[in-house]
Amino acid sequence: MTPHIRVSDFNLALTLESGQAFRWRREADGWYAGVVGQRLIRVRQVGDRIEGNGDPHYFSLDRSLPEIVATFPPEPTLATAVRRYWGLRVLRQDPWETLVSFLSSSAKQIVQIRQIVEALARRFGEPLAESVYTFPEPAVLARATEDELRACRLGFRAPYVLAAARAVAEGRVDWDLLRRMELARARETLMVLPGVGRKIADCVLLFSCGHDAACPIDVWMQRAMQRLRRGVSLGPYAGWAQQYLFHAERMRGG
Repeated sequence: MTPHIRVSDFNLALTLESGQAFRWRREADGWYAGVVGQRLIRVRQVGDRIEGNGDPHYFSLDRSLPEIVATFPPEPTLATAVRRYWGLRVLRQDPWETLVSFLSSSAKQIVQIRQIVEALARRFGEPLAESVYTFPEPAVLARATEDELRACRLGFRAPYVLAAARAVAEGRVDWDLLRRMELARARETLMVLPGVGRKIADCVLLFSCGHDAACPIDVWMQRAMQRLRRGVSLGPYAGWAQQYLFHAERMRGG
């Protein structure tokens, strides 16, 4: 990203704090710092400008939010969420990091997931700057022991992360192929991995594999769906609609 880029229909803070990514921290004066791949990123939004060294592709700035929202059903609860949180976008994240992040999420709050992901990076990643580390490569975690992973606060999730690391490191997970698959088949393929149920699979497919119709359902979304008309379909961009409903439900405080 150039030092300044004009944006429309985008809210950086909402996007980064909507529970889809876990390596961003808010700093002073509206700046956010995070690690994307092998880079330390610092960005902030000032009106219709994004400042810093981010990547427009990562923030999905090449997509038309009005066109996406136009596919949503005329559902009052969803319409209220979209109006209140306009500018929230689905990020394009690294699939490996996304898989581990959501494998770590079972029975955990967002702040705890951030702590786990950060602990893995500090113990197994490569240094980028002072106290800043890359997310560890699959081959690195594949060589770890369960005890080492448990020391990163993974608890009972440690065997699942270890199994996933070995599967990815050995080439048994093909991210490019998953992107090209139909959603149902891609979901089934990921769910072969230990600990990966439908919700985790849909998170990976939505947030990192371009499957816009993937719609992760957790406790927050179960509550949100109860507010919708019975039988309503969220459409071809169900994942984007889900993100608005999920964030709105979290802001309601349950």
